[in-house]
Amino acid sequence: MKPVFAAIFLACLVFSSSLFEVTMASSGFCGSKCEARCSKAGIKDRCLKYCGICCEKCKCVPSGTYGNKHECPCYRDMKNSKGKPKCP
Repeated sequence: MKPVFAAIFLACLVFSSSLFEVTMASSGFCGSKCEARCSKAGIKDRCLKYCGICCEKCKCVPSGTYGNKHECPCYRDMKNSKGKPKCP
């Protein structure tokens, strides 16, 4: 019984990880827009993470590397748990 459970668990784990990769790779729009937005960021990986979260939810990213948030009100108005702007 235990080997069967282990095999099923392993199969589910492999399947779910492949879905995660497809989900992460599916947003070419957000990836390219966030890459441009975060090109001059001091902590680039953090900028890309939060920009990606905001882009997926708002479906837009302001132009340029800083400012211009008036172009995307959803992106501009999103706040973190401390009430500060979430999106770079």
